[in-house]
Amino acid sequence: MTKSDMRLRDILLALVLLTRLPLPRLPDSAFARQAKAAWAYPLAGLAVALPACVLGALALAAGLPAGPAAGLVMTVQVLLTGAMHEDGLADVADGFWGGFTRERRLEIMKDSRIGAYGVLALVLILILRWSALTALIGAGGIWALAGVAALSRAPMAVLMARMPNARQTGLSQSVGRPAVGAALAAAVLGAACALLFAGAAGFAAIAATALAAAGMAAVARGKIGGQTGDVLGATQQLGETAALLALLMAL
Repeated sequence: MTKSDMRLRDILLALVLLTRLPLPRLPDSAFARQAKAAWAYPLAGLAVALPACVLGALALAAGLPAGPAAGLVMTVQVLLTGAMHEDGLADVADGFWGGFTRERRLEIMKDSRIGAYGVLALVLILILRWSALTALIGAGGIWALAGVAALSRAPMAVLMARMPNARQTGLSQSVGRPAVGAALAAAVLGAACALLFAGAAGFAAIAATALAAAGMAAVARGKIGGQTGDVLGATQQLGETAALLALLMAL
């Protein structure tokens, strides 16, 4: 993917798709580039994480302990994304382990109701993220979260480019399939952000995120034969959690 293939409006498209930030209205014609804008997904992660980090830093400066500060950081992230990635994780857990056929799994994933597998997945991932973030903040690494947030969104573009859509409807299918160049650009951008904000420890986060994404991709192929928007959301959640844990071990 060359620089001429990247446009400033792609960043807005990524923000519109992956965040709930107040943004200027784009013309309908702009959304024809949604697949090409996948390179900018890591920047959407930065847009979500930086305000969360600022609030966390202010809370620490005001004397709040690391645990509550981590809770505030996570709350801001959830509010700015509309919990779309957490919702995807819950749907994947319910569908993958609640159904015995590909068709039934996809049907469960489309259901707006949440089941036991989804609840357990959310509880476990939130506990892991909160405890890891608490320890990271306690170690003075709050800004590393910005790099992790950017990094964890890069695999979404990669899976969209390399895996077929599991269904012919849904968010991922409507966005389209990015070119390999756009996915590669997202991966490079996400890795660069991880190294910028986490230093050498970012290499551990990159490796952990890649392993989490590869694992999610393998499971999704086996369960439903491809990817969906829910699978992409689950990949982001697993990647972010894996990266946070890897940073703790590296630091």
